[in-house]
Amino acid sequence: MIEIEQISKTFGTLQALDKVSMTIGNGEIVGLLGLNGAGKSTLMRLIYGLLNPDSGQIHIDGVHVQKQPEKARSLLGVLPDNAGLYKRLTARENIAYFARLQGMSEWDIQVNTDELIDILGMESIAERHADGFSLGERMKTALARAIVHRPGHILLDEPTNGLDVITTRAVRALLRQQKAEGRSVLFSSHLMYEVENLCDRVLVIAGGRLVAGGSVEDVIAAAGCASLEDAFVSLSQKEGIA
Repeated sequence: MIEIEQISKTFGTLQALDKVSMTIGNGEIVGLLGLNGAGKSTLMRLIYGLLNPDSGQIHIDGVHVQKQPEKARSLLGVLPDNAGLYKRLTARENIAYFARLQGMSEWDIQVNTDELIDILGMESIAERHADGFSLGERMKTALARAIVHRPGHILLDEPTNGLDVITTRAVRALLRQQKAEGRSVLFSSHLMYEVENLCDRVLVIAGGRLVAGGSVEDVIAAAGCASLEDAFVSLSQKEGIA
């Protein structure tokens, strides 16, 4: 379980997050919605310890992120918004390198890598160098290396943005499998249909504050709208940022 309690973060005079609290339970997929600059990426970076909050605290399975950052990160699989690959390594080598950083045995690395290559349909690129990969090929590789160690919690920053239909379906299938195996998934997106198709819950951030949360139906009802997109726009406008 990821527990976020009264997190605030400022950058100079900018209040990026203002007393945000939420819980991400095991075995659920949660969508994080917000306009550019709303605080989504900042929240992600706080969860995996890249930034420290000004106030508040974050626990991952009881581990305090600020006090035990390395232990907390070992419980996470992270796909940031600017995930780069080592271009001189093959897709398989990129995945294996990150697995070794997690302390996995060579046997487990091979088994887990083979499984992810199969699930994500990466057979044709597994032994190719990453230099020259398409966006979809880069995303598959980055996603596979993020979860090769089978973390309990997965953070994804816009994982399907700009992907083709085949790759998007492969990513969806993988995320559903993670949920079925009891892992939690928190992903940010601007694609409403992805959120509606995948998420058990939706969290809406606007102006650095959590302004709505619940099932898709709950969020739509709370905004008094007919669709998730309309609800999202309405909630953002109420914060005076749209």
